[in-house]
Amino acid sequence: MQVSHGSCSGFCRGTQLLRPQPRQASRAAGVLVIRAAKSAASQQDRIPTERLRLNNLSPQPGARRPDKRKGRGYGAGQGGSCGFGMRGQKSRSGGGASRPGFEGGQTPLYRQMPKLRGIAGGMSAGVPRYVTVNLQQLNTKYQDGETVDLNTLQEKRLLNLSGREAKLPLKILGMGSLKVKVTVAATQFSESARAKIEEAGGSIVEVPEKIKWTRAIGRERTAAKEAKAETKPKAKA
Repeated sequence: MQVSHGSCSGFCRGTQLLRPQPRQASRAAGVLVIRAAKSAASQQDRIPTERLRLNNLSPQPGARRPDKRKGRGYGAGQGGSCGFGMRGQKSRSGGGASRPGFEGGQTPLYRQMPKLRGIAGGMSAGVPRYVTVNLQQLNTKYQDGETVDLNTLQEKRLLNLSGREAKLPLKILGMGSLKVKVTVAATQFSESARAKIEEAGGSIVEVPEKIKWTRAIGRERTAAKEAKAETKPKAKA
């Protein structure tokens, strides 16, 4: 131990020399080694051991747990209410489920919202019955002497029909003016469309609407076929 020579500063310098400097250095080195090992382990955990495929996808461990079995008495460890709570609709017998849109007795949202007319409001009267085309659309795609019908309209990309629309008949509307002489074959024509087609020198062909099949129509057609078969002369043997 060093002895101070009449001053405190010498004694303090002596005590500083006696501090365990090598032990602190070894402790810091150990901390660095532990941190390096942890970072290496974390990097190894991030590297996937197997490439993800559709056949090895699965939820993380602990993400899916089995549902709690309620209503099994005191032995289940859920108390007197058995996991259903003290009061309310879901705690009563047979009162757990309710219909979609039910809001506990208050006016539900689907009754508060305003209703729209037509197909947007769920009314069948708003469902379209025809595929419509205006006369001004025919000027850019058709030339004199051509025929306008559902097939040519789809070929010239004026219509793109799919689903229910593919079975609907064609209706011609009179918006715009017609500058070509064409033959228009459709099921329905507006009054203005008829007048403009005739003024342009074109012609109109009315296509009969397809009759919806019913059982009565089926019986009539079957009876007509049988009657026709009876009246047909039999071939001589």
